[in-house]
Amino acid sequence: QVQLVESGGGLVQAGESLRLSCAASSSSADFNTMTWHRQAPGKSREYVAAITTDALTNYDDSVKGRFTISRDNAKNTMYLQIDGLKPDDSAVYFCGALYRDRWFWGQGTQVIVSS
Repeated sequence: QVQLVESGGGLVQAGESLRLSCAASSSSADFNTMTWHRQAPGKSREYVAAITTDALTNYDDSVKGRFTISRDNAKNTMYLQIDGLKPDDSAVYFCGALYRDRWFWGQGTQVIVSS
């Protein structure tokens, strides 16, 4: 069983930066793909970014240029650097990992951006 724990969220002002972390209970090198999704109040969960074991990255168009996804397999951790935060970025951010054809999800970390 894979466990994922997100951290790094909080209350920030517009324009500031945050780095979210996703710590895995097992070797993240075994995860084919890891992703970040987010869910704002009253809205569906939406895709944000993904990274493969080869460090190939993909971003939703809405976050390109401000969000950077990375992973450190030596620490079994994935990151999401968010720069230039906007109020519309306020949401619970979830990390996901694909392991042996099954997706595992964390419980999320909340980001609130004040204007």
